[in-house]
Amino acid sequence: MKDNYTGITIGVMVRVPLTPAERERGEQLGAVLRAARADRSLVEVAAESGISPETLRKIETGRIPTPAFFTVAALAQTLGLSLDELVTPGRSGARQYGRTA
Repeated sequence: MKDNYTGITIGVMVRVPLTPAERERGEQLGAVLRAARADRSLVEVAAESGISPETLRKIETGRIPTPAFFTVAALAQTLGLSLDELVTPGRSGARQYGRTA
């Protein structure tokens, strides 16, 4: 789109729709994070991770199915999870959801 007054071209961003697989992975990520949070409050985990409670709520409910890598990494660290555990829930057996046996 071109502004006729200044001659500046303004780019338009178009959001590509998520695939069903991406939405499903987002829901799975949210479920793992909710389970790992367990008895800790959403506000506490969000604050310790450096994100807003609303952002964490949206990630946990799948409304942000593809959060930024550093957001996921911060949440994993806060919850005592490895990134592998977030990608493949239950893979580590005894450490499932950040809890040790």
